[in-house]
Amino acid sequence: MIAIIDYDAGNIKSVEKAIAYLGYESVITRDKDTILNAEKVILPGVGSFGDAMERIRSYGLESVINEVVKKGTPFLGICLGLQLLFESSEESPGVKGLSLLKGKIIRIPEGEYRKIPHMGWNSLELVGDGTLYKGISNSPYVYFVHSYYLKAEEREIVKGTCEYNVCIDATVEKDNIYACQFHPEKSSDVGLKIIKNFLEL
Repeated sequence: MIAIIDYDAGNIKSVEKAIAYLGYESVITRDKDTILNAEKVILPGVGSFGDAMERIRSYGLESVINEVVKKGTPFLGICLGLQLLFESSEESPGVKGLSLLKGKIIRIPEGEYRKIPHMGWNSLELVGDGTLYKGISNSPYVYFVHSYYLKAEEREIVKGTCEYNVCIDATVEKDNIYACQFHPEKSSDVGLKIIKNFLEL
């Protein structure tokens, strides 16, 4: 069973539908035992970093997420779910993230012809040998919706970047943690392949 963590951050149903399309069962939940006993865990989300961390803590999910990661369960963060894995965000000064990975979330700078938020399809330049990108050729197009981006401290965890006014660390992998700034569940066949690679870990 795949557990999709529910902390009222939206964008959950589309992830559930993508998993079902691939022939897997999932449950949307914030129940501790269900999450801890899941074969894989996904943290999706859209919205504000600070609000999301407040809800995660109010539901008692921070310790659950830490336990899932510690026990080695494959864990996937999507969009805001990627950002929350890191230490802090310029969007919510003073709010501490989950701090499972080292790095900061920064506001995308304004640029000529490049409006904020970064919304739509963009090519992903793959780096190294990302597990989620097996069977995917370089420069696949994936779907983004965000105004803040990751600058990872550990460069070796970055498995893909994209350019949008600045070089964005778009996907990372470390041990059993995987994360995408883009939305694989909205990224057509490429996105489904990325999700399938995660589900088959």
